[in-house]
Amino acid sequence: MPSRDNSEIVTAVNNARPDRLNDDRSKDDRYDPQSVEAKWFERWQSDPHLYAAEPHTTKKKYYVLEMLPYPSGALHMGHVRNYAIGDALARYMWMNGYNVLHPMGWDSFGLPAENAAIQNNTPPRQWTLGNIAKMKAQMNRLGFAYDWSREVTTCLPDYYRWNQWFFLKFYEQGLAYRKKSRVNWCPKCATVLANEQVLANGCCWRHEDTLVEQRELEQWFLRITKYADELLRDLDKLSGWPEKVRTMQRNWIGRSEGALIDFKLDYAENHKGFGPAGSTISVFTTRIDTIFGATSVQLAPQHPIVDDLAANNPDLRAKVDQLIAEQRKAKEVGDIGEIEKHGVFTGRYAVNPFNNEKVPVWVANYILMDYGTGAIMSVPAHDERDYEFARKYKLEIRLVVLPVSNDPEETVAEPPLPFNAHEGMLINSGQFGGLECADAIQKMSAFAEKNGFGKATVTYRLKDWGISRQRYWGTPIPMLYCEKDGIVPVPEKDLPVILPEAVDIAHSLGSPLGGLPEFVNVTCPKCGGPARRETDTMDTFVDSSWYFYRYTDAHNDRAPFDSKTAQYWFPIDQYIGGVEHAILHLIYSRFWTKFMRDLGLITNDEPVDHLFTQGMVIKDGAKMSKSLGNVVSPDEMVARYGADAARLYSLFAAPPDRDLDWQDSGIAGIQRFLGKVYRFVARNAAGAANASAEPLPAASLSPQARQIQRKLHQTIKRVSDDFQGRWHFNTCISAIMELVNVLYDTEEAIAENAIPTPFLAEVQRSLVLLLAPFAPYLAHELWEILGEKEDLLKTPWPKYDAALAKEEELEIPVQINGKLRSRIVVPADATEDFVLERALADEKVQSAIAGKQIVKTIFVPGKLVNFVVR
Repeated sequence: MPSRDNSEIVTAVNNARPDRLNDDRSKDDRYDPQSVEAKWFERWQSDPHLYAAEPHTTKKKYYVLEMLPYPSGALHMGHVRNYAIGDALARYMWMNGYNVLHPMGWDSFGLPAENAAIQNNTPPRQWTLGNIAKMKAQMNRLGFAYDWSREVTTCLPDYYRWNQWFFLKFYEQGLAYRKKSRVNWCPKCATVLANEQVLANGCCWRHEDTLVEQRELEQWFLRITKYADELLRDLDKLSGWPEKVRTMQRNWIGRSEGALIDFKLDYAENHKGFGPAGSTISVFTTRIDTIFGATSVQLAPQHPIVDDLAANNPDLRAKVDQLIAEQRKAKEVGDIGEIEKHGVFTGRYAVNPFNNEKVPVWVANYILMDYGTGAIMSVPAHDERDYEFARKYKLEIRLVVLPVSNDPEETVAEPPLPFNAHEGMLINSGQFGGLECADAIQKMSAFAEKNGFGKATVTYRLKDWGISRQRYWGTPIPMLYCEKDGIVPVPEKDLPVILPEAVDIAHSLGSPLGGLPEFVNVTCPKCGGPARRETDTMDTFVDSSWYFYRYTDAHNDRAPFDSKTAQYWFPIDQYIGGVEHAILHLIYSRFWTKFMRDLGLITNDEPVDHLFTQGMVIKDGAKMSKSLGNVVSPDEMVARYGADAARLYSLFAAPPDRDLDWQDSGIAGIQRFLGKVYRFVARNAAGAANASAEPLPAASLSPQARQIQRKLHQTIKRVSDDFQGRWHFNTCISAIMELVNVLYDTEEAIAENAIPTPFLAEVQRSLVLLLAPFAPYLAHELWEILGEKEDLLKTPWPKYDAALAKEEELEIPVQINGKLRSRIVVPADATEDFVLERALADEKVQSAIAGKQIVKTIFVPGKLVNFVVR
């Protein structure tokens, strides 16, 4: 959603503060949220199909979804804000005649359950399912309109069976493979992390104070890089996503066009052969046209060849370890690009294949192993970082590109260094001298490929997805290892591979499943001989990559879901969650969708049409979280103020896309506002049930009634527009508060029967409908008080009438030299001449301009008049 100037929001909130509605309470009409909500809670719980989507209908569909939670034990108000946004939207769409799908489930595998099992001596399954029961009860008490018949729990076999089925399909397509690789290892988690799970400061995403280590392990990978181009290209289709999320994904995919060039290590004096990493240093460069200016090769401290070179060189090993420590420290600060550049010469040289020149091999702290190949050719004359490094260590700086002049007679001077322009002419570049850069890049790439030491290529920052985890509480990977047949997939008929329950997690090192002979030892389905089962489990992001498809057909035991059913519901019309999932979850779910499309399961290219990322809930200056001890429990808020107040405050206190600073005093004010709405309707509902449903003509209404009618239709407009566009629910709610202010201002006229009963009934009915998406308990109670029999959830949304909303008179501020001097009231359709005449006739204006000359008149229709005088 587009951001807006806060001034409008502040004005709306201040004008509609709940404490402006100061009427005296009476014991007869006091609002008791606990008794009202208990009554409706019981009714709603007795109808399991209340929020069910319709299976066969001609209605237009609307799939609204909040990201499923991890069942950590209890909701906090940060969760409530997320779910209140989706719930308000779902209710609004029901009232606008849509067939709404609004499900909920549980992302229930993961490390916290294992930690809890160790700390509390409770099996992960028992801990997880117990937490689900608690959180589900909280959601129900808050009145969230979920279709629980579609509930998905990812730790149960009826779900993770299909994780395993998908893995087999990836394997069949050559997209699941196993290799030994350097992986991210969190010492606290005792497991492997994907690159996306390592924070910018080098720490684990779950343990933000724990630095991730590098280890080599055999791992299972999913070949997400096969879809890299499509994942990048299709971001342009996602116009309903925040640009910041699309930018984050573009940067993470990180497509670069260039060339791979092989530099060979030169034989050193007393050479004893090359280490396990070999003698080839492959560098990726986007500027092969500058390769004659390469005066060193630089390696990341973690490069395998560095390990070889330092294996028998303790001094080099110590210096490399220092570089690694500097990288880690820079990552802790958050921007390794700003690191003070340090390096160490290895004592070895590599051969530039274009000119056979030997260049020194350095290890540098600003070269990253996870970008490109972890090695660069350093061209200090044409790269700012290389230039800085070369100046520091007194390496040669060789100019190989000159700027191009449009004047053939002009003598081109050497440019200031570093010269980074992509347009220029090559010099000092052998047979390629005189070529322009773009032409040289093509010809030099072809030359490298023809001569076998390089080729043009495209690289990505995105790496294949390592899904192996050495932990217990996850989906078992359905693969076997047989001495005769090698790697053998588990037959589909044998799925699911059930996760054993009796596992001693507390004393396990590596994968806990490896200590269970009854799980590990199996028979090979190909040869009948002994085999062992894979003991790693899947990354939990597998679980959340496709769960929203399962919602459409949650009980299917023959397939992950029915394709026709999924085709009806997809793509998701509105997905709601935190921006922290912009890479982790969303890029994987996009990849999974494209793979399922290629399997023929679905026809859509993308899972989500519109994405909304809500702001965080802040308390005591920090994001609300259990680890910080600043969590506000919705149970406490519901007990003190009611569920409606908790929901309404989470939407009212700030625009949903911005952070909300939690204040207990704010929710108390919202409770008072709800009480005043209740009292107004309770006092004025008499006769509403028998009133005519036909709206009265505006011309037949008294001025007080027209004021109410005008405000009502202005409010319908504001609330409807916000649902359909900006989602600034805080101003929706403030608009409803302003309407209630107007109603209270006319209570005397109501008591004197100056407001027709049928008209008042229409207004109250519309007020309740406007409130229903935000405060469903109170809305249902008032609906019943008004004598309405129709199901409020499916009652049509009130219709806006522009003619009835139009102001009949406007108050126009009059300024003199930009300073406010007076205000005048004029007809809404008054001409400019009329307004200026009325302004000049105003006594305050006449006094301000007396003896002065008007040199300029500024007229903004309906807004202001400004006379410039001297």
